[in-house]
Amino acid sequence: MTLSLKETAEQVVRRAVSKGATAADVFIREEEKFSVTVRKGDVETLKESVSRGLRLRLFVGKRTATSQTSDLSPALLNTLVDETVEMAHLTSEDASGGLPESTASSSDVSALELLDPSWADFTPDQRIDWARRAEAATLKADPRITNSEGSFDFERTRTVLGNTLGFFGEYEGTSASVVAMPYAQTPEGMQRDYWASVSRFRSDLESPEAVGQRAAQRALRRLGARKVRTCEVPVVFDPLTARTLVGHVFQACSGDAVYRRGSFLIDQLEKKVAASELTIVDDARKTRGLGSSPFDDEGVPTRRTPVIENGILKNYLHSSYTARKLRAQPTGNGSRTGSGSVGVGPTNFYLNPGVASSEEIIASVKSGLYVVELIGQGVNPVTGDYSRGVVGVWIENGKLAYPVQEVTIAGNLHQMLNDIELIGNDVTFIGTISAPTVKIRNMVISGE
Repeated sequence: MTLSLKETAEQVVRRAVSKGATAADVFIREEEKFSVTVRKGDVETLKESVSRGLRLRLFVGKRTATSQTSDLSPALLNTLVDETVEMAHLTSEDASGGLPESTASSSDVSALELLDPSWADFTPDQRIDWARRAEAATLKADPRITNSEGSFDFERTRTVLGNTLGFFGEYEGTSASVVAMPYAQTPEGMQRDYWASVSRFRSDLESPEAVGQRAAQRALRRLGARKVRTCEVPVVFDPLTARTLVGHVFQACSGDAVYRRGSFLIDQLEKKVAASELTIVDDARKTRGLGSSPFDDEGVPTRRTPVIENGILKNYLHSSYTARKLRAQPTGNGSRTGSGSVGVGPTNFYLNPGVASSEEIIASVKSGLYVVELIGQGVNPVTGDYSRGVVGVWIENGKLAYPVQEVTIAGNLHQMLNDIELIGNDVTFIGTISAPTVKIRNMVISGE
């Protein structure tokens, strides 16, 4: 008899206790995936798969061990549990280890709207057609678009979590993306860019044509790029590059980084760390959010956590482990790693939108840089020092004037957060970390 995923989780937990584990939890994820890429109308890659993975974490007192497997047969799982218990006896004690003190009382997910049943009627041929339509829209946009790629990805997941506290919960979700990546070419050179639409619900996705047209516009405006002279000017980040700034804030607010003292926001709770207009939240309860869930990967109930509120740092984000390390409370950000251990991850971590449109923000700049791509990894998470290569468009008298490349922008994240002057109303949700257009008062641009 084949066990359900929940029955499998219950069996593993019972086995762990019978073999001497004082506590244990098991995380199971089943994934159904479909992916297609199209180039010049022809299907280039087509993948479809169903997979299951189980990640086990157990404790013997304050000693812990983790393991993972994709084989859920009862005999193998029994062996996995037995060997993991043996491994735990060989590890060092860690006073901060253990399951969370409390877990979610309910795993009801209906209010979160994570699952779109209409995807069941969306055939493989229709999925391929969406990729073709996105690519065709880029090629149709302008004769300078000489090559392109369109893609469509779909995923349906089912998550089951059980532990020795008596918690057994599960939820399902869907998500899909349409992406277009065109190449624009002139005798002087070639430029590429992309645009994507990502959503849990089919009705929330942009049309393939809209995605393709937006991608083409982004690629075309990069043609004829030049350098600019070294200067200090306002810098505007588009939503795709602004989300990297928000990502640095997440890294700095992660309990993992804080207890290791590897964060530029260490010891800053209840202090001003950003412009008073800036609010960043981690909201796992966002309806149809790409990172929403009823409980985290430890079973802790999820919530909406203000991280920076009107420029004041209000909270760090925690798993149960980092919360114990820092004498705080878990925030529902426990995230299971591939090995089965638990770290701190974002849910829907985003910068709250402002009131200005991206056009109004650009119009406010007399002379400056609009950033559309960041290159390199020149960010120090401890000091906040920031230096990255940039591709963008020069702003002159409030208008996008000409493309720019082979320049570097530099600053410090402390100062950059405080120097945010305008925040756009165009938050773009294409992942678990998101942002709108952002204007920073002044940064150093190193060019010619």
